[in-house]
Amino acid sequence: MQTFTSTHMSKSTRQQILEALQKHEHCTINDLAEISKISPISVRHHIAHLEADGLVTSEEERHGIGRPRHVYRLTTKGAEHFPSRYVEMTIRLLEQMKQSLPVQVVENMFSQMAMDLLEDQAVDIDLDGLNIEERLQVVERILNSEGFQVAWERQGNTYHIHETGCPYLQVGQNHPEVCTIDQTLISTLLQVPVEKIQCRLHGDKRCTYIIPGKDIPPLEGNSL
Repeated sequence: MQTFTSTHMSKSTRQQILEALQKHEHCTINDLAEISKISPISVRHHIAHLEADGLVTSEEERHGIGRPRHVYRLTTKGAEHFPSRYVEMTIRLLEQMKQSLPVQVVENMFSQMAMDLLEDQAVDIDLDGLNIEERLQVVERILNSEGFQVAWERQGNTYHIHETGCPYLQVGQNHPEVCTIDQTLISTLLQVPVEKIQCRLHGDKRCTYIIPGKDIPPLEGNSL
């Protein structure tokens, strides 16, 4: 069993669990019980809620003779609760850029980042003749490979793209311009403007883009 130092009890038990997993990468129920100073049964109760919220995941781990034990880790969504030094540095760099450069130049830089991402990710993809749903699959695949958690669905004559996880969330809380990266990518791949109707930065549970399915024209060759 790992040895831990107890954190201040004014923190919620679930926050202590998240912080322990962020610090130690993986823990057993008994490890987490030692940290939070509550019974393993109570820890299991809190873990169940954290798993239901998508913040924690578990896997079996063998440790000698006997049955495998369950160890718990943060998901990508759970890790978003803890800014890294890279995030802090990025935020500071963006602050300096916005102080030194015109607004339009900064916005153009984010748009260009999206285009560069498309060139890297879609260089071997032949978009010619793909229908809307096939292109949406490409959007989903590219964004998920970049650290988003994306799914799409059809609702009548429109399509909705949902982002429940975003690798730029912590940066976006200080610099919402970063949201133009995924929006530009989606619009470029689908060749139509997309409208954001939900945003996590505004307190929504997910970001949602709406696409008018019936108005999307067929692609004329691969534009990337």
